[in-house]
Amino acid sequence: MSELATRGDADERALARFRRLTGATIVATFALILIGGIVRVSDSGLGCGAAGSGTHGWPLCEGGVVPSGTSESVIEFSHRVAATVVAVLILALVIIAWRTLRSHTWLVRGSIAAGVLVLGQAALGGLTVEEGLHEYLVAGHLGLAMLLLGLLIVLRRAARPEVPPVQASRRLRTITVVATGLVLATIVAGGLVAGTEGEGTASEPVLGAHTACGEQFPTCLDKFMPFEYGRLVDIQLTHRLFMYLAAIAVVAMTATALRQGVRERAFWVASVLLVGQILLGALNVWLGKHAGLIAAHLTLGTLLWASVVTAASSMLPVSIAAPREAPGRSATSPAAA
Repeated sequence: MSELATRGDADERALARFRRLTGATIVATFALILIGGIVRVSDSGLGCGAAGSGTHGWPLCEGGVVPSGTSESVIEFSHRVAATVVAVLILALVIIAWRTLRSHTWLVRGSIAAGVLVLGQAALGGLTVEEGLHEYLVAGHLGLAMLLLGLLIVLRRAARPEVPPVQASRRLRTITVVATGLVLATIVAGGLVAGTEGEGTASEPVLGAHTACGEQFPTCLDKFMPFEYGRLVDIQLTHRLFMYLAAIAVVAMTATALRQGVRERAFWVASVLLVGQILLGALNVWLGKHAGLIAAHLTLGTLLWASVVTAASSMLPVSIAAPREAPGRSATSPAAA
């Protein structure tokens, strides 16, 4: 009995250590995303090297280990430093899970998946620089960062076996999954909008898809959803379309959770964040390109994503250690049953 108690105490300590490290990694990943936004609004995405510069621009910075001192290179390099911190923290998560939580299969596999995601994120970041910040790579880079953040939130939730999962109806589960997917799609589409900044011609003098609709919201070029006015307008409207669908899903999720008496705060916090996010998006259009508003829009969007993932993960079963077979007993013997 004392051996079982000792083993249980060790498992609880390992889980607590894993939760603390996961929490730190979530904060670091959130900071990494925000620094990435600063890189974008300061036009520092190619601060360490122009497109096609090979290793001179990534993983090196201006051909060296550290930047030479231009503001753009320093900002871009700070993003890489933050990414390195996240990678080291995730490596520590994998080591802790593998060494002390091997019986918690979810945590081990999830930590390894996070490691794969961060490696993919680094490779995609290098490719994004090499290809001159191609808009689809920019959007993919942001989407992968959100997936990493979401996975870390799920892992932290799974490492809390003392908290039972929310008892939710099938309807609430379905709506929450849909809302999560639509919020992610909205963010990725927003990354695509950001990736087009600087595009435009003499006949279409706009700063990418960001101002393709002029200063109009919710209308666009005096219409509601005029998809026939060109590529940049289509990209802006795709972002808006996903936003409208995500808004409906998030509000439905909150209403259903409240009606069913679910106490998890993330279900209603998501709707509060949604209102602020829509307002910031509108201000971004009405006031034109403004670095502060763009950074705030990304920050609130990331918090919204985190809240819907938290709501979804609250309904998942927690990670319970797989039972260990007692010495000298067979799993099929009556004594082990």
